[in-house]
Amino acid sequence: MSMSLWERSRIIGLTAALLTVGAAAPALADEVEQVVNGGFDGTADPFWSSAGSPITLEDGQACIDVPGGTTNRWDVAIGQNDIDLVAGENYRFSFDATGGAGHVVRAVTGLAVSPYDTYFEQSPVLSGDRTHYEYTFTASTSTAQGQVAFQVGGSPEDWRFCVDDVSLVGGVPPEVYEPDTGPRVRVNQVGYLTDGPKNATVVTEATAPLPWQLTDRSGKVVKKGRTTPRGIDASSGQNVHTIDFSGYRRDGRSLTLTADGETSRPFDIGTDAYKTLRTDALKLYYTQRSGIEISGDLRPGYARPAGHVDVAPNSGDGKVPCQPGVCDYTLDVRGGWYDAGDHGKYVVNGGISVWGLLSEYEHLRGSRRVDLTIPESGNRVPDLLDEARWELDFLLSMQVPAGHPYAGMVHHKIHDAAWTGLPLLPHLDPQPRELHPVSTAATLNVAATAAQAARLYKPFDAAFAKRALAAARTAYRAAKDNPIRYAPVEDGVGGGAYNDDKITDEFYWAAAELYLTTGERQYRDDVLSSPEHTADVFGPVAFDWAATAAAARIDLALVPNHLPGRSAVRASVVRGAEEYLAVQRGHGYGVAYAPANNVWDWGSSSIIANNLVVIAAAERITGRDRYRDGVLTGIDYLFGRNALNISYVTGYGEVSSQNQHSRWYAAQLDPALPHPPAGTLSGGPNSSIQDPVAQAKLTGCVGQFCYIDDIGSWSTNELTINWNAALAWISAYVAETA
Repeated sequence: MSMSLWERSRIIGLTAALLTVGAAAPALADEVEQVVNGGFDGTADPFWSSAGSPITLEDGQACIDVPGGTTNRWDVAIGQNDIDLVAGENYRFSFDATGGAGHVVRAVTGLAVSPYDTYFEQSPVLSGDRTHYEYTFTASTSTAQGQVAFQVGGSPEDWRFCVDDVSLVGGVPPEVYEPDTGPRVRVNQVGYLTDGPKNATVVTEATAPLPWQLTDRSGKVVKKGRTTPRGIDASSGQNVHTIDFSGYRRDGRSLTLTADGETSRPFDIGTDAYKTLRTDALKLYYTQRSGIEISGDLRPGYARPAGHVDVAPNSGDGKVPCQPGVCDYTLDVRGGWYDAGDHGKYVVNGGISVWGLLSEYEHLRGSRRVDLTIPESGNRVPDLLDEARWELDFLLSMQVPAGHPYAGMVHHKIHDAAWTGLPLLPHLDPQPRELHPVSTAATLNVAATAAQAARLYKPFDAAFAKRALAAARTAYRAAKDNPIRYAPVEDGVGGGAYNDDKITDEFYWAAAELYLTTGERQYRDDVLSSPEHTADVFGPVAFDWAATAAAARIDLALVPNHLPGRSAVRASVVRGAEEYLAVQRGHGYGVAYAPANNVWDWGSSSIIANNLVVIAAAERITGRDRYRDGVLTGIDYLFGRNALNISYVTGYGEVSSQNQHSRWYAAQLDPALPHPPAGTLSGGPNSSIQDPVAQAKLTGCVGQFCYIDDIGSWSTNELTINWNAALAWISAYVAETA
């Protein structure tokens, strides 16, 4: 079922209002064909094909023989260059294709010259019969050097591909995207705890209370009530009511709520799903590992060779040089986790991810016994620490060795010299790898997490704990000697920039972790003198890779210590939690997140989860159930009680995100590859919609509607290690409270 007429008119109305602000929208141009000889009338010119696969004309189609044994889609291709594209123009890309059933074609409109940017792509799976394909998109760039191409490599066996009626028409009306939002009664599709709060949201035109009923799986009505009108929810533009059925305290499976003639998707009460989710959210890290073979015995369906271990076509991570002019040495930086959907490894994102896992271990005792089914399982070290160690060893390897300029500082990141396309498994990545310059932020991330590790690993590996503490001290001193080495914003070729020029929060975080581990006066004094120590660090975004002061504040509040004025620290966390609860109470979907001007951030799903971590910390400080209830209400959004009626966690809920942006969990592009593992958190709505897929579908979107479950939408639908750290922490908390 798609969005109701009333919902659609409401959102379209808001979108139209947004589009009328500022300059008037340009009138649509006449439709103009950009492809020459797309019907292959007697000749294939001006189309080209890869060497060794010449074009032949067959029954009016252009055909090529595709050799087996190539690695990447782009290793064999047919296409046309010198295509004119105009930024902001709408295009219809269409073609007929024939080939072996099950083979995948990557149909691309992009740049014909370096850096070969992709502006639009789709990867249809051929049926064996001639099939027509048609797509609409908006160009993001103006160029006279565009290209349409069909990339067909990467198959183990030979096959034949034919294409006809290739067309790229400009000036077409934009395609109206209509998300399928299902029933207008929105619930947590995973489940509610028996003794916890239970709330749902109803999208309706009604202004007066409506009757609702709760029905069990046999069809029996087990509870009734009336909705509470909430008016227009700013985050979605919808008129909403809420349903509070907290008074129902019996376990059940496949229950539903009905109101205003609509019945919700099914959900459970008393579910053990959060215990499973806690484990699944952490299991993602094994399949994100670099430098190790992923075992199919441990992760059925996700087996792959080790990536970036100096085996062709990889240049590998065993001896990585710096970017030209940055340094004159190489480092062995094998291991660690791939950060997100690409093959890069970034210290600042790795740092906050490690903090999240170690914080979960330190503050939620149930996670100390979790079985992650990883190669290290059974070695008498808790699995959670073993998994975090895989990244910690990498982070330590990024430190500049003694005797070199900036010794003790930490390189900001390591990744490919140029961007690669999708799909691309790590062991097949042919790009050379580069170390990027050191940064103060990266150095302080290592100081903080290595200090945290020193106190947690000591009972299991005293030598490693000693090495980690020494590295933390060295990094902290180096950062103080180089306090303004910022990662440049323009360093975004081949990987994300992760630039950050406000690092008083990283200094505060590193000093806090070093103090908590050592108790030493020098670190205590740096904590107390930091401007972050008395600031309100609990804004709309509690913490993330670029905002780490709240991480320091939480640990100072929860880890036993003798910091002067610690009671004020603990009180500040409780005040922060109260701020989030106030936002939650005023929100039609019960979300503890209200960004300025309703501009939702990149990774909003993890921001919401991290804000809930603050509320959970307040419960740990006070023991008050109201904070526990705030967490339980807040998680509903992630699992379906939202404007799109979707769970943002793969495999959890009747309708969940499945196509997160990734080069190896890429079933949308290649059916031979898997979807992301169950328990993978999608980034979620992002008002800035930076990627072409989102821009083509979501321009003018309102808050919660700025999301699309498409592998090409890296700005709304990527997966990352730090987002799953937030999911793991909060699901572990819910599992423990249950």
